[in-house]
Amino acid sequence: MQNIAEFRIIGRVGKINEHDKVTKVSVAANYNRQENGEWTTDTNWNEVTVFGRLIERAAKAEKGDLVHITGRVRQNSYDHAEGKRYTVELIADGFAVLAKAGEQDDR
Repeated sequence: MQNIAEFRIIGRVGKINEHDKVTKVSVAANYNRQENGEWTTDTNWNEVTVFGRLIERAAKAEKGDLVHITGRVRQNSYDHAEGKRYTVELIADGFAVLAKAGEQDDR
């Protein structure tokens, strides 16, 4: 059996940075939590890396659009002057725009 590390994000697009052969999409996900008896919402920003055919789908997304992104988690490391650094990348395998910004969600 293959070992896997996957993710799923349903959130709003913040910004899209297009590079040579890769696109980085920043997506906000909200989480509710209780603090001192009051409910508050925390926004968590996730940067997703998009390659290949999914770049065309990501290019159709705009700031504020609701998207559903699935993919795999990849950990990398590199040497730095202060020692080894570790990063975690979210690599998209699926990308869909669920609703354009400004559309009403009546569900």
